[in-house]
Amino acid sequence: MSSSAAAADGTNVNERTPLLDVGQQAQKKPTPLPKLQVSILLLALVIESMSTRFIYPYINQLVSELDITGGDERKVGYYAGLIESLFFATQALTVLYWSRTSDRIGRKPVLLIGIFGLSLSMFCFGLSKTFWGLALSRCITGALNGNIGVMKSMMGELTDSTNIAQGFALMPMAWSIGATFGPVIGGTLEHPEDHFPNVFRGEFWSQYPYFLPSAVVAVFAIICFLAILLFLNETMPRKRTQEKSTAVDDEALDAPENIVEDSPVSMRSLFVPSVLIPVANYACLAILDIAMLALQPLFYSTPIELGGLGFDPVTIGFWMGSFGIVNGVLQTIIFAPLVHKYGPKVTFQLGIACFIPLFSLPPITNTIARQYGIHWLVYCSLTFSLILTVLMDMAFGCILMYITAAAPNKRSLGATNGLAQMTASIVRTFGPAASTSMFAYSLQHKLLGGYAVYVVLLTMSVFSLVLSIKLPESAEKNV
Repeated sequence: MSSSAAAADGTNVNERTPLLDVGQQAQKKPTPLPKLQVSILLLALVIESMSTRFIYPYINQLVSELDITGGDERKVGYYAGLIESLFFATQALTVLYWSRTSDRIGRKPVLLIGIFGLSLSMFCFGLSKTFWGLALSRCITGALNGNIGVMKSMMGELTDSTNIAQGFALMPMAWSIGATFGPVIGGTLEHPEDHFPNVFRGEFWSQYPYFLPSAVVAVFAIICFLAILLFLNETMPRKRTQEKSTAVDDEALDAPENIVEDSPVSMRSLFVPSVLIPVANYACLAILDIAMLALQPLFYSTPIELGGLGFDPVTIGFWMGSFGIVNGVLQTIIFAPLVHKYGPKVTFQLGIACFIPLFSLPPITNTIARQYGIHWLVYCSLTFSLILTVLMDMAFGCILMYITAAAPNKRSLGATNGLAQMTASIVRTFGPAASTSMFAYSLQHKLLGGYAVYVVLLTMSVFSLVLSIKLPESAEKNV
């Protein structure tokens, strides 16, 4: 047998076949996606998103109830941002290890470990009654979780040049589904003894008011674990070859040229412009996105007179969940056609440009609320922000295509995605804490009327848009 890998349509594709060639997609009939395999992968991504987002509607309320701020509501942002950042800090330390490990032992085992760690940490989070207990549970999630990089690698291996835009368009959709249900679960199931007194009675629910949303997410993670264990196939080329050993020609497999092209490359070989430029753009997108996500519930929950809107957790969950619904539908419909028509670079730049109005709207919205209360203009502003966020989110699908294209070969796809995810996790470590701390500092010291944090983020958005010029016009792999 040669060193070629089987494509989704059954044809043989050499390992040096382009991973991406968006410019030729319109000339080929798209290969059908392997529905079961992609569905299981997307289910794992839904759980990943859900576990990240479900704490957002109530995290500020939880910090207040822990009484670590001394009753000063302006300090809530510091501690809420720290809890949100710890997941990414520990993930940054381990994600590259897990991604490189997946290049050696396969994607499936690493994915199973990550899902198991996620379910464990959810139970720990729900049973935590101290700040350090919450912090430890988030660290467990991050340390055992190398899923994001592995999922991106698997999607790259499940698709070819004709359907990769379609495949990566489904990833934001799956993330959005989790982003929809995560805040809804967190916002509606916290303090169940208050919301559902006839069902959840007893001292346990009073002692652990945030256990129910954590347990629900953990149960979903266990279901996902079983689906991966029973039905997901290995996608890594060498592992897939070993599983089909009865059809292997040993002489061809041992050929030197096949061993070289099938082997993972060293980390040093990834530090080249073709890899680093997409990674740098991904890092800029990641820090702006996580800063916006961290500020959003804080802006919603902060009293109007202090610069927010004064929403309760249920309302916060509704607005954050609405994004997931709208984003999931529109991404599926418009992402692939936009990429085919305008290319990944223009689509990516459109997404980055959306950050400029997104960071301009909160001060305007708060000013309206100060003048008129929660007026219909406030809801118009929030709806406009929702639409802009959907357009912004398309940038993730584009940059994932560039990162997949940058891999030297398919056996190094895990390391390439791991490097990108590690970089994103590093900036996401500082993003929530830095943005929420700047929010709190701006309010405490009345910097630019309390809105200085948005000026800083606007400046970073412009820088990111300039950096995107360095990306190639199309996401092609020609080796």
